[in-house]
Amino acid sequence: MARNALEPDGSPLSVLPESEPAPASGATATASSVPARFRFVGVLHHPKKPESIQLATEIGRFLRAEGVEDIWFESAWEREAVMEHLPNVDLLITLGGDGTLLRAARLGAAHGVPMLGVKMGRLGFLAEVSPDDWQRPLQQMLAGDCWTEERLMVRARLERPRETDGGRRIICEYDALNDVVLSRGGLARVVRISTQLDGGYLTTYTCDGLIVSTATGSTGYALAAGGPILPPELRNILVIPIASHLSMNRALVLAEGTEIRMKAYSDHESMLTVDGQFVVEVYEGDEVVVVGSPNLARFVRLRERSYFYEALMEKLRWPEG
Repeated sequence: MARNALEPDGSPLSVLPESEPAPASGATATASSVPARFRFVGVLHHPKKPESIQLATEIGRFLRAEGVEDIWFESAWEREAVMEHLPNVDLLITLGGDGTLLRAARLGAAHGVPMLGVKMGRLGFLAEVSPDDWQRPLQQMLAGDCWTEERLMVRARLERPRETDGGRRIICEYDALNDVVLSRGGLARVVRISTQLDGGYLTTYTCDGLIVSTATGSTGYALAAGGPILPPELRNILVIPIASHLSMNRALVLAEGTEIRMKAYSDHESMLTVDGQFVVEVYEGDEVVVVGSPNLARFVRLRERSYFYEALMEKLRWPEG
């Protein structure tokens, strides 16, 4: 039996009956093919962009006409509602900026769900499709003329000492596609961050903060802090100090399996920020631990595999010659 599906405004959307087995969700290799048919597609819109809700309706009707059998709509910010569908989803289409894709990546990665981004933000490094030209790319995708790009994510957890036995308890844990940042709070004062790699002491930074970034995040905050640009398929982790003062000021490129432990020392508050979307206050004695996530973010790509460098020049507006 086909699942219930709704338009973004809550009205019913006609669903074609099921007629063939569902293809496997996701892909297992970086250059593997995306299934030619998608039976269960989720369309995630930005709740504060009315134009994205309208476009979601148009895309849903188009997909139905193309033979997609089951479609559902949801706000990208409604985590629990999205999670209910994910075990059976073959594709997530996101309508918004890179922030919407970051949210979708954290949700869909654990289930191996590939994503196709429709750019409705300012920069759109991650999005693949323009809102002014989306029908042709969707037809191309449904015909199987596409590939899956896999990107490393990192997992951050905040550990706090237990008063009872001296052990440590986990306060929170998040996956990040872009970066994890341990930094000073609201006051414009430096923080000292002691850093260990795989249990061995590295150094203590005196800085505004420390960025732990993926290759995806290397074109974001890490780039602004002077870090290198990594192609997205690399499974490396960057460690980059922000406004380092009389301490190590170079970026480190680490292997995927490295464990990074950070402890902040300050007489004022420190903050942990994940993908610029989660903020947690860090107290004295807390440790932030970052490792490579077992989950990979998967993106449907329609352009040539060399697209990253072309997009880089275009987005950053760096002149030729």
